[in-house]
Amino acid sequence: MACRISELVLKCRDPEVLARFWCEVLDFVVLDREAEGCIEIGPREGFGGPQPTIFLIRNDEPKTGHARLHIDVNATDRDQEAELERLLKLGARPADIGQTGEESWHVLADPEGNEFCLLKGRLNPL
Repeated sequence: MACRISELVLKCRDPEVLARFWCEVLDFVVLDREAEGCIEIGPREGFGGPQPTIFLIRNDEPKTGHARLHIDVNATDRDQEAELERLLKLGARPADIGQTGEESWHVLADPEGNEFCLLKGRLNPL
């Protein structure tokens, strides 16, 4: 028997802003809001399905350095360049973490500067 990743936890200054951003990026919905300002987002089917949820926790400490863990995403219904254009319109911005420019992926940052990568391959939607 093994474990499955059920949630990713992301500390952030403004959970509402990141919830809107990541819901648009991943076609997720808000699943739960807690009194402390924490928001859980995930697939429409809810917690426990094939995709992990993202739990956004309010934290006022500034982000320092590169994250030790980041999210990689793949487009499901368009090519990489069209998806890059969509993500940039949603508020992502290019990020430089020392890549050479020869990579097949794009390094981006969400509205709070958390790095993530848009990979080249297209995945089938779940």
